[in-house]
Amino acid sequence: MRPSFFHLAGALILCIASFVGYGAWYATLSAKSAAVADLQSRIDAKTETMDRITTARAALAGIANDEALVRGYFVPETEVVSFIDALEAQGEALGTDVRVLSVSTGGAPASPTLSLSLTVGGTFDAVMRTVGSIEYAPYAITVVALSVTQDVNDGWQADLKLSVGSVPAPRAETAAPASSVRVSFI
Repeated sequence: MRPSFFHLAGALILCIASFVGYGAWYATLSAKSAAVADLQSRIDAKTETMDRITTARAALAGIANDEALVRGYFVPETEVVSFIDALEAQGEALGTDVRVLSVSTGGAPASPTLSLSLTVGGTFDAVMRTVGSIEYAPYAITVVALSVTQDVNDGWQADLKLSVGSVPAPRAETAAPASSVRVSFI
């Protein structure tokens, strides 16, 4: 009987050791599985963030083209003189004399405007065509005031006050000061 008791005890010890080993292996595998699930959720979050960044960059690239198109409707502060010259040339092409009396800036810093006061002289037909071409020019122009009068020589004169959308001049980029790094070997 002795050998069968030892065999039974050995089998029981082997069975208990198998259960303990299985339990330890299961606990280790569960911990690793939880770590893998955590890493997978981090990877998914980073992938989602990268997808949103890619989408935002693509949208910004599309918006940049639209912004350039919209900026074309506004007169840059640096090109006011060429805008005035274009108005005068437009009047000359339509047979009128366009004279700019005053130019001033106004509006909020977020939406600056140019205020122009000008006169258009010539025949009634030419004056009205010039006023129309100025009003419907491809710029953000609002006619604030308009008066049309006939002068003594049978000519016509239109006095206009315009509000023209403007964009500020681009600011020069300034280099950021280098940050100082303090190293201590104590």
